[in-house]
Amino acid sequence: MLKKLQELKNKYDSLIKELSNPDVIQDQNRFADVSREQKYLEPIMQSYKKYKALMENIEDDESILKGNDKELKEIVKEELDDLHLQREKLEEKIKIELIPRDPNDDKNTIVEIRGGAGGDEAALFAADLFRMYSRYSERQKWKLKVLSSSPIGLGGFKEITFMLKGDGAYGQLKYESGVHRVQRVPTTETQGRVHTSAASVAVLPEADKVEVDIQDKDIRIDTFRASGAGGQHVNKTESAIRITHAPTGIVVSCQDESSQHKNKAKALMILASRVLQDKIDKQKIERDKDRKSQISTGDRSAKIRTYNFPQGRVTDHRINYTTHQLQSIMDGDLYDIIEQLKIADNIEKLKNL
Repeated sequence: MLKKLQELKNKYDSLIKELSNPDVIQDQNRFADVSREQKYLEPIMQSYKKYKALMENIEDDESILKGNDKELKEIVKEELDDLHLQREKLEEKIKIELIPRDPNDDKNTIVEIRGGAGGDEAALFAADLFRMYSRYSERQKWKLKVLSSSPIGLGGFKEITFMLKGDGAYGQLKYESGVHRVQRVPTTETQGRVHTSAASVAVLPEADKVEVDIQDKDIRIDTFRASGAGGQHVNKTESAIRITHAPTGIVVSCQDESSQHKNKAKALMILASRVLQDKIDKQKIERDKDRKSQISTGDRSAKIRTYNFPQGRVTDHRINYTTHQLQSIMDGDLYDIIEQLKIADNIEKLKNL
């Protein structure tokens, strides 16, 4: 562990020098990359500094124990017990900080929400989830842009796809992928019965050109007329775009913009992120084939969370985490639940290091 920390210290010092290099300062992309890496290493370096100081105190106290001052030795013994406890806690903290990070965590993210079982109520819940993530993005000071949507007349969505631009957006939300289930009395229910509906969420990292190179020969592009809620045509030209990626079978449709060109650009962006996520999922399956991962980050068929409105309760089934702060969560206060998922994932990674 100390060897690894010293290696990172050398790297950190090198990054600090780069940040003062005029050539790096002028290169905005390089400066952003170096700044991001330096920011990531900063807490590890703080822990390393504390650890070195702690070890020096332990060594000083242990040298006193070898002396002849009995009174001082008694005082030092009590202090050493506390120092050893501090060391154990700090070592556990450092081990978690040294877990290799996901290189996609710093990226922007594309989020897809689809209403599932439950008809109109599922579409309304999809809209509630969209609002929840919108409010969370506001708290994080991210930028949100809707890429594609299929609204229904009641204010819900059959599906909605949007991009979140901000520091670490994908790393914060990647654990949200999966089926979200809601239990509540629908607004259309006259007898007050609780219904169960569901919506699926897929969280995708924004793809760079170097990561995903989609060839023209691998895609088929179809055009069709965009339609709004209830099926009525909202324009008379075939401006909507559907792109099919032959190697993966992934299909993306976009109709929100008034021009084919804009819809095609959005569809290609979504397609690239889906293809990248497909690549990540396959790598994860291969890497994890000897162990079952508790925390899913890509399986949209897995039921991950239940929102029970009558009891004001939210339960994440992956980590058996339950909170009765349903209203604040639906208002975008996702910090605690996301942190609990991160901790559980890190513990699992530690076990498998």
